[in-house]
Amino acid sequence: MYECPSVLAVYSLIIINKAGGLVYQRDFQAGLRKLSTNDYLVLAGTFHGVHAITRSLTPHIPSTVAPATTGSTAQSSSGTSTPTPGTVSTLPNPGVPKTGIEVLESERFRLTCFQTLTGTKFLLFTDPLMPNVDVVMGKVYELYADYVMKNPFYQLEMPVRCEAFDRHLAGWLRGRA
Repeated sequence: MYECPSVLAVYSLIIINKAGGLVYQRDFQAGLRKLSTNDYLVLAGTFHGVHAITRSLTPHIPSTVAPATTGSTAQSSSGTSTPTPGTVSTLPNPGVPKTGIEVLESERFRLTCFQTLTGTKFLLFTDPLMPNVDVVMGKVYELYADYVMKNPFYQLEMPVRCEAFDRHLAGWLRGRA
């Protein structure tokens, strides 16, 4: 019988830069299947590509608009231009920007993706029943901003090698269990 290693746990965190390169990976639960460094690099690049494809697949809802809105004109038989109604595509929620995959669920884990405005992606693998994953993701991003982005020795888009980030992240995740 399958036994869950830790109920409502955070299993792993992967951070991908805007070019699709792996910059950080850490497991937080014992007993997880170990992947090679190359496997993690492939995973990061593959997810980056799938995320871009799903972003482009966000549906557009066609809507008919008034002639003045489209600015299209048709030539009449008399040689004068007359406006014609046109069709414009809008997103399902026009005020919300297009995104790619945000959540992927299976029986054994949930993958949650948070993409920053700069294109950095945070992939958090958790128990599928874990509530408030967005709160956990927010705290992970806050710790990243405080300990990685404010580190004067960190170079953008390069692997994260910051002991303070590792320590605070692990401590916070342990403290909430």
